[in-house]
Amino acid sequence: MNVPHVSSDSDDDRPVIRLFHRQKPVHKILGGRKVADIMLWRDRNLSAGILAGATLIWFLFDVAEYNFVTLLCHIALLGMLVLFIWSNAAPLFDRAPPRIPEVIVSEHAFRELALTLHSKMAHFSAVLYDISCGKELRKFLAVIGSLWILAVIGETCSFTTLLYVGFLCALTLPALYERYETEVDHLVAKGGQDLKKFYKKIDSNVLNKIPRGPVKTKVH
Repeated sequence: MNVPHVSSDSDDDRPVIRLFHRQKPVHKILGGRKVADIMLWRDRNLSAGILAGATLIWFLFDVAEYNFVTLLCHIALLGMLVLFIWSNAAPLFDRAPPRIPEVIVSEHAFRELALTLHSKMAHFSAVLYDISCGKELRKFLAVIGSLWILAVIGETCSFTTLLYVGFLCALTLPALYERYETEVDHLVAKGGQDLKKFYKKIDSNVLNKIPRGPVKTKVH
């Protein structure tokens, strides 16, 4: 006796819907280079150091209300003092003098950062241009609303805080998404299905009951 096959509507049988309908890994989407490694915490020490430095800068400027010129001068004075002591004490301990400029001013690192920023800015400008042309009204309204909300938020907090929050999100959200990718994609897919069901209910119970006039056909 053949048992008829019963289709299952469980979540395991449904196709996986990726966030933003992406096809590439998160590392590739972020550029696949050093910046992506930092954002995804592939080098934990470097990412933690950058986050700690950004937090310190935000605290000095926004909480302690430190002046930028004063802070820059104090950093330069402290750096010159450390280099002076290091350079003069190095021969006494039979050590080589410091070669800081070659470590900090790396042409390869700056070139890679410039190329990454250029590609991201070019892609962002192209997307913003397409949206501004009004090809997709939903995206156009969403961007307008997002910019308005961002402007309202900018009035309530300083530029330094807003920049720090954006930097904090960029340094934490991609890594968290990569770690909990399956769970996030599942929640997003479930939320999208719930929104579709909610829209169908509104459409059937409210929108379809609104009286409409007869559709006039054009006479050629």
